[in-house]
Amino acid sequence: MSRNIALRKLTKPQHHHPPQPQPLKLPDLPSSVSAVTPAATATTAQTQLTHLTAVFQSYLKNSPIAITPEELLHFLKSRLRHHPTLGHLDFHLFRYAATLDSFRHDHSTFEYMVRSLVSTDRLDSLRSLLEFISSNPCPCSDGIFSCPKIEPMFRVSISSFCRSGRFDDALYAFDIMKRLIDGKPNVALYNMVIHGFVKLGKLDRGVEFYGRMIRDRVKPDAVTFNTLISGYCRNNKFGLALDVFREMKEKGCVPNVVSFNTLIKGFFQDGKAEQAVEMAKEMIELGCEFSYVTCEILVDGLGRKGKVMEAADLMIEFLRKGVLPRGFDYFVLIEMLCHDGKVDRAFEMVDELWGKGYTPSLIACTTLIEGLRRVGRIENSVDLMRKMLNEGIIPDTVTFSCLLQDMCGMGRAMEANKLRLLGSKKGLDPDGMMYRILISGYTKEGRRKEGEVLVNEMLDRGFLPDIATYNMLMDGLAKSKF
Repeated sequence: MSRNIALRKLTKPQHHHPPQPQPLKLPDLPSSVSAVTPAATATTAQTQLTHLTAVFQSYLKNSPIAITPEELLHFLKSRLRHHPTLGHLDFHLFRYAATLDSFRHDHSTFEYMVRSLVSTDRLDSLRSLLEFISSNPCPCSDGIFSCPKIEPMFRVSISSFCRSGRFDDALYAFDIMKRLIDGKPNVALYNMVIHGFVKLGKLDRGVEFYGRMIRDRVKPDAVTFNTLISGYCRNNKFGLALDVFREMKEKGCVPNVVSFNTLIKGFFQDGKAEQAVEMAKEMIELGCEFSYVTCEILVDGLGRKGKVMEAADLMIEFLRKGVLPRGFDYFVLIEMLCHDGKVDRAFEMVDELWGKGYTPSLIACTTLIEGLRRVGRIENSVDLMRKMLNEGIIPDTVTFSCLLQDMCGMGRAMEANKLRLLGSKKGLDPDGMMYRILISGYTKEGRRKEGEVLVNEMLDRGFLPDIATYNMLMDGLAKSKF
């Protein structure tokens, strides 16, 4: 009997209960965390870590150790990213996750961590992260090809280092990236480093890195050459800028509008206005499309050299050759011509440009009207104002009132009022000053009936403060000569 009982016990299935998972306990914060939260004391930092442990364990629920990159990424995005006191601990959690058995980061967690560190300017940690990526490659890299996300991640990092002037870190990251990717780095990455050097005044190092680019057999593009040309021009090394321009053409890279604009501006800075104009004409010969910036550089450069008329002639030449860009606002040129007493030339220029579809801006028209008024060319001012209104260019009330005053002063009050009616039709809102100017003109010309119509219109529109003002204007008209 006892033997049968023993046999039954041996054959009875045994129920094995798996060991309960141990509660998650994140390691203490490293000393470097004080660099991220300098105001936090050791006690505060440990309190934050305890809080993070609780939040993370609650998120993982019944399987605190079996975590995947997708789960970690979801936690970082949804629970930690915008947390007011724990957000800065994301990199600590990232590194801790890498120590867990059966867990391996992939490019999704790498990408998130890179962008998080860049956006919060934690560049010391960013360097550590790049070293970690180098020694713990993405599972995508287990085959014969590297992970395609590596280069974009490092591009963001290198750009951030360059913007902050941390060029040693930028070059260090660049070297790591070269080892990890397939083939050569993209030319844009070289350009990024060169631009960073040039922008922060380290032209020599930029040129040195350009030499490395050539040695690496990476073909420079227009951005590469434009960056170097700009750097030489800003450092008053115009001869070297020209050498780069020649090298650009020798290497089969076609100069673009930025190349020419940079050199034209450099010629002016070097006191060589004639060469600047010739460079602009070379643009036309090479079929390089002008930009409005090109025109602005030429006008400003020639104007500073006292060659305003030459600038006007050059713009008209471009117009007739069909290369003047539509976005060019020639207000500055009009202003310079009027200032130099060349109002007639300014008027002719606007007339020709407008006739070819290059409508002037409001401020250009206003500037020219003021210039014409100063030299007594009231008839031309009126013609220009009438054309403005017909084209829907509404002037300011001060300029319009001054022109009405000039017309009334010449005994042309009737014509001035017609101009006022045209302005009202096109959207100009007459004020009390315009009415007073016209009424005064009618009074001087003895046009009582016309003046009374305007006085009554002023009354209807609320431009008369009291009945005494109304009577004063009517009495003035009654005493005018017939």
